[in-house]
Amino acid sequence: MEDFAATMLNDLHRYLVGRDAVDERLPECPDVEAKWPAIAEAYLPDGAREFANYPVASLGWMMFIGMAVAQMWDADWEKYSDVKDLYTPMRDKRGFDNLDEYILDEVLDLHGDAAEAMQELVGDCAERTKRAIFRLDVEPGTVDAFKAYVAGLQCMYQMGMAVQLKVMGYHMTKL
Repeated sequence: MEDFAATMLNDLHRYLVGRDAVDERLPECPDVEAKWPAIAEAYLPDGAREFANYPVASLGWMMFIGMAVAQMWDADWEKYSDVKDLYTPMRDKRGFDNLDEYILDEVLDLHGDAAEAMQELVGDCAERTKRAIFRLDVEPGTVDAFKAYVAGLQCMYQMGMAVQLKVMGYHMTKL
């Protein structure tokens, strides 16, 4: 599954570089990356339940979450760094089905064309990730299927972080 995750991350990265949504060099943000395990644990019951009928939303919401956590890191990390589960409070604002709208409106402050463009970018990444998972041809409900899903979520979280860091003006270049 490590090879799958690396291949998927590389594919998303190349796609996003082509869209000028991330830099050639992926960012490192240990504070945001460290939040992944707790977010994943809290998200999995909701995301896994929705994956069967709404795989693109289930994957895409995690990219929005990565973006939101990067925004929180930039805005006031002292306020958010000690919060173990950053996902549940976001979900509870408008419910799981409207998590994307909440993040776009209230966390990222994106509206109109900017919100639509971000929604499209995230949807494209989620669709690519879904296709990569389905190409694995693993039996639904198996350990391998679960691992592939979690790998997809983690890639989406990382790309969400990378996109938002670039939006905020953090550019990753070799020194």
